[in-house]
Formats: sequence, C-alpha cells, structure tokens
Amino acid sequence: MFFLLVTSFFLFSCLFAGLVLFESARKQALLMLNMWVIRLVEESLWLQQSLRLKTLGFSLGVRVSAEETGKIVRDHSWVIMAGLFMVCSPALMVILLSGENKLEGFDIDSHEANLQIAELLKGERLVPPAALPPEFFITKEVQLIRPQLADASRNWGSLEPGFEQVLLRVFKVMQEKHGYSMAIIEGYRSPERQNMLAALGSQVTNAKAFQSYHQFGLAADCAFLRDGKLVISEKDPWAMRGYQLYGEVAEELGLRWGGRWKMMDLGHVELALTQVLKH
Repeated sequence: MFFLLVTSFFLFSCLFAGLVLFESARKQALLMLNMWVIRLVEESLWLQQSLRLKTLGFSLGVRVSAEETGKIVRDHSWVIMAGLFMVCSPALMVILLSGENKLEGFDIDSHEANLQIAELLKGERLVPPAALPPEFFITKEVQLIRPQLADASRNWGSLEPGFEQVLLRVFKVMQEKHGYSMAIIEGYRSPERQNMLAALGSQVTNAKAFQSYHQFGLAADCAFLRDGKLVISEKDPWAMRGYQLYGEVAEELGLRWGGRWKMMDLGHVELALTQVLKH
C-alpha cells in the first residue's frame, strides 16, 4: 500500500511539474481538457439529436484559441479543481499514513542543534561595540603583521546590515561561549585601497578592485582583544585556538571563513552572495 502511494505521488508530481515548468505542456493539457469538455458536450448534444449544436462543438474543438481556452477554463473551473485534488491527494495520503517511517541506519535526530546560537537568531538586533582608539592599530606587534592597518575602515555602519548582524552574533558567541573578546580590524574597503593592497603582492591579497566582498560591505577582518591589546599573531597559541573557534562559529552562522583557503586568512569572514561575485 505504501509503495503504491509513493509511486502514485511520484507520477502525479512529474505530471504537475511538467505542467508548471513547460508552457507547451500546459497548452497541450488545456487543449486536451478542452477536447474532453467538448466531447461531453457533443455526447449530450447527440442524445438531444441537435446537429447544429454538435457542429458548433466540433468547430470549437478545431478552432480553439487562447481566448476560447481561457473561457473554457473559467467555465469549467470545477474540472481543474478536481484535477488538482487528484494531483495533491496522493501526497496528503503519504504524509498522513507514513507515520515515523525512516530508513534503517539513519537517525533523523542525530544532529544536535546549537541552542545558544538558536537563541541568538530569534530576532534580537545587536548594537556594534564602541570603536577602539587608533593607537590599538599602530602598535609594534600589529604593524609588524599588518603594516597597512592604520588606514583601514572599521566603521560598522559601512557594512551591509544583514552581514553586520551576523558578525555581531559571531562576536557574541565568541565572548559568551568561548571567552574571546573580538574587534573588527577592517571592514569596508574602497576599490582604490583594494588595488593598493593587491599591488603589494599575493602575500597580502590576490583580489583586485571589486573582486573582494570587502567592496560590498560583505566581508571583515577580525582579531582578538587580550589585556587591553589587539592580538593578531598566528604564533600565539591562544590566538590560534581563538581563530579555530571563530571559524567554526562563523560557518555555523552561514559565513565563509578565510581559514579554509589555500592562502589562509584566519581573521577574514564574508557573506558570500553569488549574485555579487561570480565565484
């Protein structure tokens, strides 16, 4: 019984998908429906022995047009509704009768949801933290690793609002769950600055202007705060552990993490929208 229902549902689904996706199929179906209605009319007229109306019915079948088809659909909407019911009823029957059926060896409840992240995504709108003083970004340690950081934009308002909220949630999880305070070290990047960084070589970036999500406010480079200082060194075990956690949290919230790249950029995350960049 269950196999029969599934088979019927598959066949009806294929038919329905064909009608939705292909205009020629819809026209053919309407033509067939029109012919079926006309045949009913013809049979009725035959019983009434009305040659004139029978000829008219035959003429309607031969000379069907878009306008006539539309009129027939309106006049016989009950037939269409009955057809839709026939298409949908197998699916409803499968759902009602399937119960808890599942394949052996697969546990649909095996994935444990991250309750903390689920709570964060309930609609609370987070507020960006206060901007750090410029001296945080010109220390000897920072300049040794990111010498061009002093002129970078760290304005949260320049980020795309949706990306801004996801990144703030990453910061919140990192602080509340893992004990890492984070700061944005570069957000929006102008096309001119992108070209300038690209000219410094592949060890800085391979992306030129408008080849990076930074130009669209959909990317940010971030680092950690410890004892009132910015920590971005990859040689620091504490920071490396933080980058790993940061990447995991970012990916759980739908961002792309630069730590997965061949030329790793551990502090980088982006909201990769294919309609913005074609890669």
